[in-house]
Amino acid sequence: MIETRIYVGLNDSLTKKQIFETEKYISVLRNVCFAYNTPFSFDVEEGGYIHENGDYTLETTLVLILIDAEKDTIDNIAKDLCVFFHQESVLITESRIRSYYVKETLE
Repeated sequence: MIETRIYVGLNDSLTKKQIFETEKYISVLRNVCFAYNTPFSFDVEEGGYIHENGDYTLETTLVLILIDAEKDTIDNIAKDLCVFFHQESVLITESRIRSYYVKETLE
């Protein structure tokens, strides 16, 4: 299985500042994933980013996690988030993972 992570910074690409509360961005992220009917998880992280012009920025980042999603779906979600969050770009990473489910019931 392939785990894909899409890293989306929340600072606006022009102002270099976060315009909305983090919860609003999370709501948009959820709506995008619902629109593509894809299972997802996400994390809220803090980190640093270097812009194309060399400026260094600290910002909140949403990390969207998709397991075995179609490549076209991943790319479309990434493009939508890039536009909706007004970013220069978003980062996509892919890793091969071993995954399985464990089930247990109480009797």
